Amino acid sequence: MSHEVMVEVAYALPKQQLIIPVKLCEGSTAEAAIIASGILEKFPEINLTTNKIGIFGKLSKLDVILRDLDRVEIYRPLIADPKAVRKQRAADGKVMKKGGGDVAQEVA
Repeated sequence: MSHEVMVEVAYALPKQQLIIPVKLCEGSTAEAAIIASGILEKFPEINLTTNKIGIFGKLSKLDVILRDLDRVEIYRPLIADPKAVRKQRAADGKVMKKGGGDVAQEVA
């Protein structure tokens, strides 16, 4: 007897988050859930060879076997690399302050 699992496929755009519930046969992969959700037809910019995916925020592979109530997340590429943004801020002379106010100078 084959059991079914309920999972969600999630994809977030800047102003919209989509969560699609999908019912699959036990032993199905994350890739099968993504295909079954129909999300690839709604968002043709999703490319499973380049977009990373995860299960509940933890990076995963397309061939991972899903468990009941898992959430498969499709990640969009970052617009700007956070390391590059920090380097650019440093080059522009903008200092990221920790805390607030001026640093008190020691009196000798």
